[in-house]
Amino acid sequence: MAQKRFIIEVEKAKEATEDRPSRGPAYRSIFAKDGFPAPIQGLDSCWDVFRLSVEKYPNNPMLGTREIVDGKHGKYKWQTYKEVYDIVIKVGNSIRSCGYGEGVKCGIYGANSAEWIMSMEACNAHGLLCVPLYDTLGSRAIEFIISHAEVSIAFAEEKKIPELLKTFPNATKYLMTIVSFGKVTPEQKQEVGKFGLAIYSWTEFLQLGESQSFDLPTKQRSDICTIMYTSGTTGDPKGVLISNESIITLLAGVKRLLESVNEKLVEKDVYLSYLPLAHSFDRVIEETFIWHGASIGFWRGDGKLLIEDLGELKPTIFCAVPRVLDRVYSGLTQNISSGGFLKKTLFNFAYSYKLNNMKKGHKHAAASPLLDKVVFDKVKQGLGGHVRVILSGAAPLSMHVESYLRVVTCSHVLQGYGLTETFAGTFVSLPDELDMLGTVGPPVPNVDACLESVPEMGYDALASTPRGEICVKGDTLFSGYYKREDLTKEVLVDGWFHTGDIGEWQPNGSMKIIDRKKNIFKLSQGEYVAVENLENIFSQVPSIESIWVYGNSFEAFLVAVVTPSKQALEHWAEENGISTDFSSLCEDSRAKSYILEELSKIGKEKKLKGFEFIKAVHLDPVPLDMERDLITPTYKKKRPQLLKYYQNVIDNMYKSGNKPRV
Repeated sequence: MAQKRFIIEVEKAKEATEDRPSRGPAYRSIFAKDGFPAPIQGLDSCWDVFRLSVEKYPNNPMLGTREIVDGKHGKYKWQTYKEVYDIVIKVGNSIRSCGYGEGVKCGIYGANSAEWIMSMEACNAHGLLCVPLYDTLGSRAIEFIISHAEVSIAFAEEKKIPELLKTFPNATKYLMTIVSFGKVTPEQKQEVGKFGLAIYSWTEFLQLGESQSFDLPTKQRSDICTIMYTSGTTGDPKGVLISNESIITLLAGVKRLLESVNEKLVEKDVYLSYLPLAHSFDRVIEETFIWHGASIGFWRGDGKLLIEDLGELKPTIFCAVPRVLDRVYSGLTQNISSGGFLKKTLFNFAYSYKLNNMKKGHKHAAASPLLDKVVFDKVKQGLGGHVRVILSGAAPLSMHVESYLRVVTCSHVLQGYGLTETFAGTFVSLPDELDMLGTVGPPVPNVDACLESVPEMGYDALASTPRGEICVKGDTLFSGYYKREDLTKEVLVDGWFHTGDIGEWQPNGSMKIIDRKKNIFKLSQGEYVAVENLENIFSQVPSIESIWVYGNSFEAFLVAVVTPSKQALEHWAEENGISTDFSSLCEDSRAKSYILEELSKIGKEKKLKGFEFIKAVHLDPVPLDMERDLITPTYKKKRPQLLKYYQNVIDNMYKSGNKPRV
């Protein structure tokens, strides 16, 4: 049987020139073979997305929050599209009555909530630029963003107000008004007043513009509607300018994609909002749901209670980062293995039977309907019972987890890939295509994609297995980095955005992410690690000669290969009554613990984040050398070669470090 191919060529390959490496052919999705989806009539801005849904679906439940009944969380209480709209208009009038209008930057800080969405929609209505203040970045980064973006007014979750106040006095150069999603204490009013700022509770703020009404400005597709700061891998976060055009183009592409695979969204769909709205991944999904008149329920803000929120809300689409799905996977496998012999045997039989049928080409719903009812229904109910699509993004999902969940959850498990700069969705795997396992699928039908060779890393985009840096072109792309034209020019060349990720085209047209061009990578929880920066810090430990830090997107922690200082280690051994030669000392677990402690000490001193600490080390008595091809003549580390050389060591460190997670 001829292999299906999900892409078509739209541009020929280009040979290398003096100033650019060679580039492979450009491809687009087969679902866009007759052209990209046309712009949707009447949809010119993010505000239109919401406004048109209010007209079409005024009484549909839009935003849901769990009620507190007798101190306990009860059912979801819903606000309809019309009810939300009425509050958004009030928020907008209050913003305007404070003197803020078009082009003003408005910060939003805190966990996802109905108020978060309402504040964002009020910005969209009046042409303010919404600047999400990324929840986990901490006050230093928040201060940087407020000052860099010149944020004048900020909305914040009640418990985030103290964090916001930590940015004083520097942030008060720009920030004039703070609005709490909840209450404000008299002490906070006093503190803020000292700097001449105003602070309001949500209720107070809504009353500000009550007697006033303001016309909404006309909005253009090319207008910037949000500045999303990337979590910053080296140095300060970058402000990514996202236009109305990016968002509405992406919506048309997502619609085309879902319709092409018979999974179109309907107004009855329900989504659990827990991934940060400050990220493009979650923002895109929520915009898509709003556009379809569907419902969004918010979690309670606690990862341990997520499964219970799922059970109460019963979403139909579940988006996750691999860390969450890893937890679901280990919970399920522990549950099965702790069951009796009969339960285990039945489950394993059902799993193999269904997987074999799926491999033969059966769609997952038809692979074993009876076993789905008898064996896998429990798993389905664990996710609320209604989930039909699980979408994973932000970091690669382990292949064994992906294939396992495809069988047992009775839903499509799809991997997506995108960046803030491409406004999230750029590639996504397709339902019922088992050979897309371990890939991020073909391009979404609103972008073109190609690979550019990276000769210094040995990646050739024109080889029979094309590998190279993933480049993307299309109207979903960002409009540049705010106040950083230099960085914009680096990554946007001839309309192509250079992602920095290394991909490999698969024969079916899906993309596999295999490496990172710069020495920056993501851990499995989605956190970026700037490895050279860490190596510079750890190198300051007096008892080590050199260090190579390694991590990857399938693991949650970092490991390192260290060449200890012979003199320092032998001195430590003598003091601790250990008498052996240097090579044997490097294999001694006590010596490893000592070096790990030294690395942790400097980590704490330099205030590194938890995921930046080294959790396991290998001590090599022989320094990195050119003989083994591990460094260049100028002593730069050859990372791909290091990985190849130390692969077994790395695998063992991860095996010993990966104790079963509860």
